[in-house]
Amino acid sequence: MDLHAWITEQVDRVEQSIEEDCIPSDEAVPILRRCESDRRILARHRLDPNVTYEPACEGCGTYDDMGLPNVDNLNECPELLDLAHAHGITGNILAGLDRPQPPTRKPERGRLTLASLLATSDAPAALRGPNWKPYPTGARAHGTRQRQVQEGAA
Repeated sequence: MDLHAWITEQVDRVEQSIEEDCIPSDEAVPILRRCESDRRILARHRLDPNVTYEPACEGCGTYDDMGLPNVDNLNECPELLDLAHAHGITGNILAGLDRPQPPTRKPERGRLTLASLLATSDAPAALRGPNWKPYPTGARAHGTRQRQVQEGAA
C-alpha cells in the first residue's frame, strides 16, 4: 500500500464511521465536506500515466523543456504528505508504506519498426543494386527471410 492508498483508506474509514456512529447531520456535514475535499486532492495527485520510468505525481506538474516531473515519487508529493499528516500518519507508518510502481508502458501502434524499414519489395529501380532481390514486407515476411539466410538459401 502506498501513500495514496493509505490516505484513501483513511478517508473511507472516516466516512464509514459517520454512518456507523449515527453522527447527527449538522455535525456530519463539515466532516463529509472535508472527505470530499480530500478525494478531490487525491484525484489530482495520483500516478502520472504518461511517466512510465518512475512513479511521478501527476498533480505536481512538470518543469524544464523536457517535461520532467516535479515529484519523482508519489510518496514524496507535498500535497499528499500534508493530507496524510491531517489523517494522523506517523514516521513509522510512512516508512512502512510501499513505493508505488510506475505505470506499465503500453505498446504503441502505427510506429515504424526495424522490420518495416527492412522491407525492400517496393524499392525503386534506381536504388536497386546488381544483386537486388525483393524482400517481402512485414514482420512475418522478415522472419521468413531470416530463416532463408540461416539455411543458406540466399
